[in-house]
Amino acid sequence: MLAAKFGGVQCPVCSSEETRVVDSRSADDGQSIRRRRACSDCGHRFNTFERVEVSAHAAVLVTKQSGQTEPFEAAKIVAGLTAAAKGRPLAAADFESLVFEVEELARRRGGVVTSRWIGLAVLERLKQLDDVAYLRFASVYKDFSEIGDFQREAQLIKHESSSGPT
Repeated sequence: MLAAKFGGVQCPVCSSEETRVVDSRSADDGQSIRRRRACSDCGHRFNTFERVEVSAHAAVLVTKQSGQTEPFEAAKIVAGLTAAAKGRPLAAADFESLVFEVEELARRRGGVVTSRWIGLAVLERLKQLDDVAYLRFASVYKDFSEIGDFQREAQLIKHESSSGPT
């Protein structure tokens, strides 16, 4: 068995490598596979995602405000989303899916995007997931400096949710 030779997927609760796949489904419009797993030792259930690793020639590059270009780093965005969503009912899988979607969209746009474009794409998707996490992420991304910034953004969210999708 391949998993035994290379080690299994560790349980996030007890770190056991004795986990089994309970269900597999297509995710991200067929771009990845979501696997529901169960730990044989503690019984905890969790999700993993499998996707094709993108080769270096198809990597997304990000142009920063300084003009410097660097590779797209999903982990940076996931860390920001995790901080913004602390205490909120969102899972790591939500963030991974959001970042994967943004990265794929950037790749389809030619593979070179600005950090501003990424921030706005993340905000647009985060708003659909959780208003509070959106406001927290926006406060850092948009560099809120006073309470009025929070109030204006909260009013925009409130107005958009009351008027429905456009």
